[in-house]
Amino acid sequence: MRKKLFTFLLFWTIGILTAFAQVENPATWSYSEKSLGNGEYELTLKAELKPGWTIYSMYTPEGGPMQTSLNFEAAGKGIELLGKATENEPHKEYDPIFEVDVWHFAGEFVITQKIKVTDPALTSVKGTLEYQVCQEGQCVMFDEEFTIPLKGAGNVVEKTAEVPSGDLQASDTQKDESLWMFFWLAFVAGLAAVVMPCVFPMIPMTVSFFMHGDSNKAKAKAKALFFSFSIIAIYTVLGLIISVVLGPDFINWLSTNWVPNVFFFIIFMIFAASFFGAFEIVLPSWLVNKSDKQADKGGYIGAFFMAFTLVLVSFSCTAPIVGTVLVEAARGSVLRPVIGMLGFSLAVALPFGFFAFFPSKLGNLPKSGGWLNSVKVVLGFIEVALGFKFLMVADQTYHWGLLDREVYIAIWVAVFTLQGLYLMGKLKFRNDSDLQYIGVTRLAFIIATFAFVIYLIPGMFGAPLKALAGYFPPQETIDFDINRIVRDNAKEIMKSGVALGNPAAVSRNQEACESPKYADFLHLPHGIDGYFDYEQALKCARAQNKPLFIAFTGHGCVNCREMEQSVWSDPRILDMLRNDYVVVALYVDDKKTLPENEWYISDYDGKKKKTLGKKNADFQIKYFNSNAQPNYILLDSHVEGKDLEKYMLMPARGYDLNRDAFYNFLKEGLEKFKQRNQ
Repeated sequence: MRKKLFTFLLFWTIGILTAFAQVENPATWSYSEKSLGNGEYELTLKAELKPGWTIYSMYTPEGGPMQTSLNFEAAGKGIELLGKATENEPHKEYDPIFEVDVWHFAGEFVITQKIKVTDPALTSVKGTLEYQVCQEGQCVMFDEEFTIPLKGAGNVVEKTAEVPSGDLQASDTQKDESLWMFFWLAFVAGLAAVVMPCVFPMIPMTVSFFMHGDSNKAKAKAKALFFSFSIIAIYTVLGLIISVVLGPDFINWLSTNWVPNVFFFIIFMIFAASFFGAFEIVLPSWLVNKSDKQADKGGYIGAFFMAFTLVLVSFSCTAPIVGTVLVEAARGSVLRPVIGMLGFSLAVALPFGFFAFFPSKLGNLPKSGGWLNSVKVVLGFIEVALGFKFLMVADQTYHWGLLDREVYIAIWVAVFTLQGLYLMGKLKFRNDSDLQYIGVTRLAFIIATFAFVIYLIPGMFGAPLKALAGYFPPQETIDFDINRIVRDNAKEIMKSGVALGNPAAVSRNQEACESPKYADFLHLPHGIDGYFDYEQALKCARAQNKPLFIAFTGHGCVNCREMEQSVWSDPRILDMLRNDYVVVALYVDDKKTLPENEWYISDYDGKKKKTLGKKNADFQIKYFNSNAQPNYILLDSHVEGKDLEKYMLMPARGYDLNRDAFYNFLKEGLEKFKQRNQ
């Protein structure tokens, strides 16, 4: 008895503290403007976040958490937006729940938007920010209205906020981690470039030139090192030029618009064709010859131009790899092209510097031969596979329906099957040598390739393929999902059996339990039957004499997806949700516009609610004093009046991956429902 009383008091105390914590906004915004002249302004909106909280980027990829949304009241009617809004560098990491890369900020989130005032009478800019902030265990949505007076440079409208320096340092650390990861990926790409037919044979030739061209060995080594650093400088300057020319506005456009994504897809296919030997990407011969003449001058100037000549001569092999790095770099921040080229060039220059210091090691290098062209061709297959990712982004964003999940996976299966056959010598391209036998290294690559193909095949029939989920379209786009078919058939059989046993009861339930609204675009996990409208669900629950399980959730709620995958999937919990409760999922971030006759002014904040998400969020705040997700309510279906909290069967439950605790939560709620309505 004491244990139960203690547990009740603990849950009650946590519930009260959580309710009070939820009304506080962990993101404190400040606003400033700077006059650029000619009626143009640069607006800065900065959020300072409390420790442990994160906020999501405006450009988080499709299918991820709720993006931050910035809207201006006078856009097109008094101000003109100059380009897209830019952000400070987000932390990017793959999220297995959403199966995409998630972009988020900790500590500080800064949005910059340039505008041009077209109405001379306009003295301020008004707008709204819609965003989601999350910490371990909960996510909360907010609307932020702002007004920024246009009084010239230095004017700041600010809300008080103090952010611990450690939180800002955490943000900087996340930024560094993101750039470091890209640096190492570019470094690996550089290593791949080293074994290209245009680069690899030049290593011993170039090192020998430096070692035998000067009797002073120390001076020769110094020139060789300068040659290596020159390679790094040339490629890094290329990245710097890309950053300066494009700028942050253009880079954001590259990340979000379908036009560059389709363009990049075409570019990747051209790169692949070049690797397959269809043609060579070459520079004008006069440019190469001119650089080569400068290299003959000797000294450090000659070493620099020899490096420049190497870059130009190897262009036909390295251009597709350099292009791939730059394409990926341009889809991030302005620093990424510089970081990418630094990592790439360091890997290319490394063998030249190494063998200049240890020329005796040159004999250990494998001899040039047909294997170099095989490396090119294998990279060509990889370019084809990766290129389809850009087309997938455009297809998913604009709902063209070209690349459903099974079609996309089928393309990858075909590509890597052909790669395996090529490695076996069953396919031969124009520049390939005859394959006399299969070596151990090649055999290892053959086994790995076909193992990968076998791993992919079940994905065409519904397997999640979680290791590669970020590269594939969402699971919902698959047409032939065996798991879904089996689940749906089982439901039909169960319904038929119930109908045969008690047709009158089934008829009554069908009248009360209508087809769920919004089921054409909203779905419950694990094949659970349920509703997406509270009134519909309540009516059905009363007819079946069952309690109501309300899940306040969101499309962009990471913790909600994790609860559904890790906790709801427990067989005991699934059985109770399917048989003992009527489930209703209320999405608080859905943008579905309600019919105009369903619009209303909220008693809570006095704002007009026009969308399904706004309606559900208002319902949660008004009746359950909470605005965090996930939030799970067990409600007696025989409610009367509007005081819903007194009909709650258990204290509300949020994010908690303890399956046993969640099962007990459902079980005790069901027992209390039966006691109340005995």
